[in-house]
Amino acid sequence: MAAIYRFLSTYEVLIYILLAIGGLFAARWLWRSWNEWRQAVYSLEKEFALRRMGRAIASLSLVVILSCAELVMASLIVPSLPASFFLATPTLDLLSTPTGTISPELATEIALTPRPVSTVAGAEGCQPGRLVLTSPKAGSEIRGTVDIKGTVSIPNLGFYKYEVAPINSDTWSTISAGRGSVTDGVLGQWDTTAVSPGDYMLRLVATDNQGQALPACIIPVRVLPPS
Repeated sequence: MAAIYRFLSTYEVLIYILLAIGGLFAARWLWRSWNEWRQAVYSLEKEFALRRMGRAIASLSLVVILSCAELVMASLIVPSLPASFFLATPTLDLLSTPTGTISPELATEIALTPRPVSTVAGAEGCQPGRLVLTSPKAGSEIRGTVDIKGTVSIPNLGFYKYEVAPINSDTWSTISAGRGSVTDGVLGQWDTTAVSPGDYMLRLVATDNQGQALPACIIPVRVLPPS
């Protein structure tokens, strides 16, 4: 116990800095989750966004509790303890550097994690057999209502959606979504008359039932004026 008190008192400033950094990340996570919830189109997206908001609030609350605990320990409890309490005793070195090893289970999980690859020229993040757009083709010219075809096959699939954004833009608009796995089939349709003719990026996003999204499959397409 004396070693813990000594550690909390000696590294008080460093602990506050680390907690402040953690608080900033938690606040940023909460802000992004709130924005996702506000912009969500479908009820399932709102549900996942609410779950992430709950985790972010819990993380932020934990940082606040730890900060209060450090303040009480370092400012009130430690100064009131007698000097004899901190006499050196054989204790565990809390600052020792751990060996740089990981468990066999974690090493296997890292090795088996699929890496996003491109299936055709111009595509980004597509994974054959898991998440891929096969129609329209990357770089193709389309008009009118087109079928969106591809594959969405991931463990514990929650839902998938396909979105569109102007080229070189991060403003994505959801076209439609689905909940079932699809293998080299029709994911849905896209009425291209709803957008102005020009160059766009079409992306397919899959989210598992824990709300974690995979890297998106993105292809460029050109929308032509209606004939």
